[in-house]
Amino acid sequence: MAEKRIGQQTIILSNPPRIISHHCTVGPMEGRGPLAKYFDDILDDDLLGQTTPEKAELAILEQTINKTLNKKSLFVQDIQFYIAGDLLNQIISANFSARSIDTSFLGIYSACSTFTQGVGLGAILIDGGYADKVLSATSSHYQTAERQFRYPIELNVKRKPTNQHTVTGAGAVVLASDGDGPKITSVTFGKVIDLGIKDVNDMGSAMAPAAIDTLTQHLKDTGRTVGDYDLILTGDLSRQGKKMFTILAKDAGLSLGEKHQDAGVMIYSPQQPVGAGGSGCACSAVVTIGYVFKEMVQGKYSRVLIIATGALTNALTFQQGESIPGIAHAIVIEV
Repeated sequence: MAEKRIGQQTIILSNPPRIISHHCTVGPMEGRGPLAKYFDDILDDDLLGQTTPEKAELAILEQTINKTLNKKSLFVQDIQFYIAGDLLNQIISANFSARSIDTSFLGIYSACSTFTQGVGLGAILIDGGYADKVLSATSSHYQTAERQFRYPIELNVKRKPTNQHTVTGAGAVVLASDGDGPKITSVTFGKVIDLGIKDVNDMGSAMAPAAIDTLTQHLKDTGRTVGDYDLILTGDLSRQGKKMFTILAKDAGLSLGEKHQDAGVMIYSPQQPVGAGGSGCACSAVVTIGYVFKEMVQGKYSRVLIIATGALTNALTFQQGESIPGIAHAIVIEV
């Protein structure tokens, strides 16, 4: 009998791991946004002195990981599992970063919901007694994502208002069986939801159904209500997707009000040229690590539900006329 599983999709962690160290890095555009004061590092050069955007993303990820470990004087030898993923083909940022991390590596892909998937998996490994410390990280980069999913930025293709701007940055956390820091108390892994949306210029609306599915299932599984959380943060629906999410929530009988915020909306100001807002693996990661964790320390939040969202598509499936499947994974963080 699966004693730690409640309902259909939620896992309760009876030995909740602590987030004992964390670090986030963002690019210049993100550093000009309203959350700038919350980020650990803001880069002056989004290429970080590298010759290609792909090398830059890897360097940003590696730098973020090193600073996460150094904050608590940790060594790679202290880590039993390294879990990471990104947006690029064959998750090359994560895979290449693992070359210098001499421990068991789990490379994952869940598009922009990779952050909560990785943290959720790491938390389960620790809760189950399979590890004492797990490193989880993710990254994204505006230029690498544009080149792979849309158009090379050199073409200067005009973007639609519903387009999103991929966050340049990386986030990493170390989960541990003991120590100080926020704890992961439950995980709800989402299902793939596809309502037939095919507009790649509106990923937010394509992901919103998955986000509401995970939210409603989490509440049903746990017997909780929206009021049991100080904040419900979705990953990167941005302004367009947030509207869809709000409509779907109302249809489901949920009144979110000010409880709901979206990382893709929060990370940029309305005056910045970013279309509907932010996206990318780093979006939910840096907003959670930068903003949410710091506000939890200050006492603003005590229980937060993070629902990172991902669009499981690529340039080829779009060209072949396929719709956009969505996914959303949720973690509960408490202090």
